[in-house]
Amino acid sequence: MASSILTKSVCSAMRRIAPPALAGSWDNVGLILESPVTNASVAANRVLVTIDLTQAVCDEAISGGVSMIVSYHPPIFRGLKSLTLATPLQGTLLRCVAAGISVYSPHSSLDGVSGGINDWLANCIGAEPQSIACLETKPETSHLGGDGRLVTFDPPISMEVLEGRIKKNLSLSQIQVGYSPVNRDRLVSTVAICAGAGGSMFSGMSKTSDVWFTGELQHHDILAALASGTHVILCGHTNTERGYLPTLAKKLQDELKAAPAPGLGEVEVLISKADAHPLQFV
Repeated sequence: MASSILTKSVCSAMRRIAPPALAGSWDNVGLILESPVTNASVAANRVLVTIDLTQAVCDEAISGGVSMIVSYHPPIFRGLKSLTLATPLQGTLLRCVAAGISVYSPHSSLDGVSGGINDWLANCIGAEPQSIACLETKPETSHLGGDGRLVTFDPPISMEVLEGRIKKNLSLSQIQVGYSPVNRDRLVSTVAICAGAGGSMFSGMSKTSDVWFTGELQHHDILAALASGTHVILCGHTNTERGYLPTLAKKLQDELKAAPAPGLGEVEVLISKADAHPLQFV
């Protein structure tokens, strides 16, 4: 059974936007779920972009006549031994299949690509293009991007300025900050960036930086960073990713318009309203 025209078109467009070759070896990117059901809705050429495929997002997609979801985080990350309604996540996937909705996930390939999420985070802290470098690249994909970002400020800026930029551009009223007792002047020349969870990436850096900026870190990674002279800024895992969705939606819409598939017709790309960070401050 062949893929639908929409599924093929979205997959091709997403591979151009976020080449899978940039994904981590640990990751699961690409077409995650392919429904054999044809969506009879008149709005079947709708694509919904989201960070997570939650039950609420699934409800939104079904009620909105969506035929394709681009979920940044892969809803299937490791092998499944069964697919039943007993598990909420698996139930969500089964509901998508039954409703004629396929799912594509770009995850770490969207983080690393030039103009992707990590570059967006660098822009959020006020970095100039020439001051942004990848933390790590592979020779075969260095022309496409790389892992993480390292931003250099010359002259240095204060932690207070950096924190203000992050809260403003990520639309956050609160962030978590750890100040290193080693670096008491709190001047920032270098910031290491990783969307989501940056512990494994930061720990593999060949050079230190003044700040680690990410969504979340394990407790002992935080202690190690502070002890070595590095400040830490944590914003909540998906808070470092969700603000990129409007950019992704536009990129996908533009790609689909630039290379229209015969017989596809106009495609509407929507940003999920049900997708949200799972934790709140109370």
